Amino acid sequence: MPATIVQTNSTPFETVAIDPVTLDIIENALRNARVEMDATLVRTAMSPGIREQGDAFPLIADPEGRMIVGQFGSFIGGFLKNYEGTLEDGDMIFLSDPYSVDGAISHSNDWLVLLPVFKDGRLIAYTSMFGHQSDIGGKVVGSMPINARSIYEEGVRIPPVKIWKKGEYNEDLMKLVMHQTRKADWCAADLNALIASCRVAARRVIEMANRFGDDVYVSATQELLARNHRAMKTLLSQAVSEEPVSFEDYICDDGMGYGPYRIKCTMWREGEKVILDFDGTDPQSSASINFFLNENMFKMFFGIYMIMVFDPMILFNDGFYDLIDVRIPEGSLLKPKFPAALSGRTHALGRIFDILGGLLGQKTPEFLNAAGFSSSPHLFYSGYDQRPGKGNAWFQLFQIGFGGIPGRPLGDGPDGHSLWPGFTNVPNEFLERYFPMMIERYETEPDSGGAGLHRGGNGIHMTYRFLSPGTISIHDDRWFVPPWGVNGGEPGKRAKKLLEKADGTMTIIGNKVEDVEVEVGDQLHFVTWGGGGWGDPLERDPALVAKEITQGLVTAEGARAYGVVIAGDGSVDAGATEALRAEMRKSRGALPVFNTGPGIEALRAACEAETGLAAPIQPQWPHLEAAE
Repeated sequence: MPATIVQTNSTPFETVAIDPVTLDIIENALRNARVEMDATLVRTAMSPGIREQGDAFPLIADPEGRMIVGQFGSFIGGFLKNYEGTLEDGDMIFLSDPYSVDGAISHSNDWLVLLPVFKDGRLIAYTSMFGHQSDIGGKVVGSMPINARSIYEEGVRIPPVKIWKKGEYNEDLMKLVMHQTRKADWCAADLNALIASCRVAARRVIEMANRFGDDVYVSATQELLARNHRAMKTLLSQAVSEEPVSFEDYICDDGMGYGPYRIKCTMWREGEKVILDFDGTDPQSSASINFFLNENMFKMFFGIYMIMVFDPMILFNDGFYDLIDVRIPEGSLLKPKFPAALSGRTHALGRIFDILGGLLGQKTPEFLNAAGFSSSPHLFYSGYDQRPGKGNAWFQLFQIGFGGIPGRPLGDGPDGHSLWPGFTNVPNEFLERYFPMMIERYETEPDSGGAGLHRGGNGIHMTYRFLSPGTISIHDDRWFVPPWGVNGGEPGKRAKKLLEKADGTMTIIGNKVEDVEVEVGDQLHFVTWGGGGWGDPLERDPALVAKEITQGLVTAEGARAYGVVIAGDGSVDAGATEALRAEMRKSRGALPVFNTGPGIEALRAACEAETGLAAPIQPQWPHLEAAE
């Protein structure tokens, strides 16, 4: 049965006309409330992932649960459909189980708080916030085991429960949950920060309703949704063809030796409605790289991508959802069946954005982005701090790293930037202050961005020196299948990880590894992938290439990918450059729209020679083959 909303005032909100000035004021007040939610969170959370990196996502929704402002889209409709209980004034919902909300949160580390906002006996809004918890128990530190075979191995799962019920705090529930985690102090502080953020936004909603009137406030939210619907309707008719287009990309491996895993999407338009069909995506993995992709979440991803590429001034919200039909096969990598493991879903999450770029740019190559969002690199480091004066205290680090952003129509991709615009890096000073490590190197990896008229963003080369023995785990991708270039641009370079022991011996380690032991003085070289290039590299300004050599972004050898020859004094050798470019143009064929590299089998054959790692084995699904 669906949730029952308990309201003591049954008078419906009246729809009233909203003048443009009032609408603008309410829109910006909602934007500011969303910003205030973020500010409240980072000032009261304790874990580095939330406090330093901003791994949390806010939401303010209308009385129907549709997002008005936020980042990830609303899960509330699915929650209301599946929650067999009541919602009334003074309640607050707490949950972390992806299967309980149809994947609106995508792994159990994401703790979500939902606050129904009542005013004068009527439900007037919802506020919500979810954030990544650094540890929720389970078989490994950080609660994201690569080799998990089911979600039961990934830590505590919290179904939708009331953390507050009619204004009463459920303290026993919190004691039970916190007892499961290795970092109860961080988790308790982070949860309180999520709660505080929701309450701040609820106060701002009430203030707006008091100022303008309940009917005006609610009518304004409906007009914001309707405005987004009108804008997206126009964008979709212009950018999406009735003729189907398809694109596919790959998760390199599952950390268990198998891969790559294909994600495929076909897009077309039927009248006003756009269809996005993931038929052809590989079946779910037996490991944890599955991504339970909520259809509404993907609609929001699609809408964000459309708006950022075609009309960045639009306030994105849930108003356009009825214009999109998302079809995801049951039992696939993107809709695994319970109790499939989900903790390693970030690689597929990042790859979704690359696929969107490949789909939307086929009709309008001038708007096409290269690949490079791709993944969200993770590092885990834990143990007992054996430095003098530290008392052998337990420590654990969860850090999100960044790769190269793709080359774009408007310019180069940023170097070492986040997949999500709100994320920031953990300051090196913070890492060195609170964890037994030194950051020996933090810089872009030269030549890792794909060559192009607009260069792909370089990846990051970060070197950690460990000051206490412990274990590390790494989650990354794009080490086997490179980020592709577009419109003649070259693919970006692939990720790599090297462990340098204190005696100087160097070992290449995988990009998905668990519980690697490190000793004092060992160094980890954590190198991420670069973004794909955009446009013909031979059209790039040679002077710009020479300048980037002085900045450490390109090497003199790497400049030859642009047909640029550098003289001994660091200047451009104009004659040699002109000759090299003429030779390169003559020897190459027509420039491809997509440069995905040599193909999977060629990558597999050359894998060990090029990466130092064994090629992943093609996954098999015998039960499906037998059914056929």
